[in-house]
Amino acid sequence: MASSRPARTTLGLLVAATVVLLTACSSGDTPRPTPSDGSVTPNPTPTPTSQATRVTPETIRTAPTGAVFHGGIALEPNSLAVRAEATLSADGETDAARAAALIAERPVAMWIGDGYDDAQLVEVITDYLAAAEEQGATPVFVTYAIPDRDCGNYSAGGLSVERYPAWNATIAATLAGHRAVVVVEPDSLGMLSRCPQLADTRLPLLKQAVADFSAVGVPAYLDGGNSHWVPPGVMAERLEAAGVDQARGFFTNVAGFYPVGDEQPYAEEVAAMTGGSRYVIDVSRNGRGWKGTWCNPEDVGLGQDPRLVSDDGRLDALLWVKTPGISDGTCNDGPPAGEWYPTYAEMLVDRRPEWARR
Repeated sequence: MASSRPARTTLGLLVAATVVLLTACSSGDTPRPTPSDGSVTPNPTPTPTSQATRVTPETIRTAPTGAVFHGGIALEPNSLAVRAEATLSADGETDAARAAALIAERPVAMWIGDGYDDAQLVEVITDYLAAAEEQGATPVFVTYAIPDRDCGNYSAGGLSVERYPAWNATIAATLAGHRAVVVVEPDSLGMLSRCPQLADTRLPLLKQAVADFSAVGVPAYLDGGNSHWVPPGVMAERLEAAGVDQARGFFTNVAGFYPVGDEQPYAEEVAAMTGGSRYVIDVSRNGRGWKGTWCNPEDVGLGQDPRLVSDDGRLDALLWVKTPGISDGTCNDGPPAGEWYPTYAEMLVDRRPEWARR
């Protein structure tokens, strides 16, 4: 993973099985300095009310944001940050535990990958669905098992071409009848610039995955890269080939550092080129913008809290898709990708800018 996007990893420190699920995720090939300070913050939507209607296959692209994220974004009760806090507290690491606790209080997407067998896969999804329904909120899942994942870089791996469709169908079947949102395969479209030979197999797999989610009324968002990676026109072509017309839309900046002020104009261009697609932006670590490297950069901070957005173009939500506090890889003195990085989590919390704390 050369100059690209930050790694997307799991809590290898605590549960080895999950390392496969949230491992690194690269970014653009040649990131450029960010021109804005990240202070552009769309107005949050109030917590949706009971009037929000359930999304159906026919309304996935047209349903209001409050229906897609009914009740707001669910909090995973057994998240990586929750487990990190418990371990650090038991070890007497007060400051590190404090940082993990702050992150644990915010809803972060649950990553599901190729580290589980089918029974375990159904169990972890079902448990999160139950917790979300108890909260009256909508869980956000991330699928991360596409064949030839990350083009062989830090997060190399994924399922076989033969196995992937059945795996994805299992997820869709488990989500059927429940409120949920799926972020489909971060970097899967952006990385085609680096490994274009995968397009002929990858695009049909993504299209089928989106069709599976759509068929059970689950809104899905496809990979939209970020504002400093793939040109909008090229990304729009990839999204169309991957079935964005059956998805809710796309996501940008997953595991990235770019501010909303950069991401939103880019996303609006892509949205206009893809039939008015909706989109979400990952703001988990964009509080201080791009710092010249994707891998455990210094002087970065948490972004604003996850929230739904109203009356701001086609933007549905600002999410924490990347789990703040996990290492991007063995760079800048970081532990292996997938392990909780206590001092890095402390920095993210302590360096969070004032505007992002509001």
